[in-house]
Amino acid sequence: MSTAPSRSRSTPAAPQDPVAPSYEAALDELERLVAQLDAGQLPLDELMTHYQRGAALLAFCRDKLQAVENQIKVLEANELKPWDAA
Repeated sequence: MSTAPSRSRSTPAAPQDPVAPSYEAALDELERLVAQLDAGQLPLDELMTHYQRGAALLAFCRDKLQAVENQIKVLEANELKPWDAA
């Protein structure tokens, strides 16, 4: 009998997991990270971790905004209109 634990039930990391559950959640977390970075009180290793997380959140937010902009273009027949004219 083997004493090694069985790995058949382990779950692999899902690369498709979103960075955040929503745009708003990502923006809130990004704002908190920026405040922590601006405070200048983080150790170097945490600084890099926070910076990398912030970069991922920023890319997530940009992608979400781009997707919404693309949807608006389709809805407006590729003609962007001011919100008040809608």
